[in-house]
Amino acid sequence: MKDKKILGEERRDFLLNLLKERREPITGGELSSKTNVSRQIIVQDISLLKARNEPIIATSQGYLYLSQGQEQLHQRVVACFHQPDQTAEELNLIVDNGVTVKDVIIEHPVYGDLTASIMVSNRKEVEQFLEKINKTNASYLSQLTDGTHLHTLEADSQGKLEAACKALSKAGYLIES
Repeated sequence: MKDKKILGEERRDFLLNLLKERREPITGGELSSKTNVSRQIIVQDISLLKARNEPIIATSQGYLYLSQGQEQLHQRVVACFHQPDQTAEELNLIVDNGVTVKDVIIEHPVYGDLTASIMVSNRKEVEQFLEKINKTNASYLSQLTDGTHLHTLEADSQGKLEAACKALSKAGYLIES
């Protein structure tokens, strides 16, 4: 496919099939290279696919198709508080317990709930996420709320979620009632 330009609907079908086949994220640059179109065209194609209710999310590592019927996973939303320089420790405490950090959510005074996909499951992905934050000079969403934020956590067992929460609590990052 790399040698010729794929047009319109055929390209979106190709992208959708490619995303469905991969369990790990694929970057817009890689999709652009495979279809011989610009990164901006890929962004537009992904937007059109999302508008058709395809469960595609953009993560810090690339695009990901959220398949239904994969292994049964357990989720928990946790409330956390920490300073920006403690983000690496917080995320690593979670992923070291076999838990995926799906997102970060803050309550903004004007926009209401703001959610950003993170999708990190191991230290390497945490490192890549933090490198991207630093490289782009982006701010953490939690800085808008002086450190208070939520995470949606996901694991293949309740025990892993419990262990991650215990580690967060011990480090003083978990807001407990």
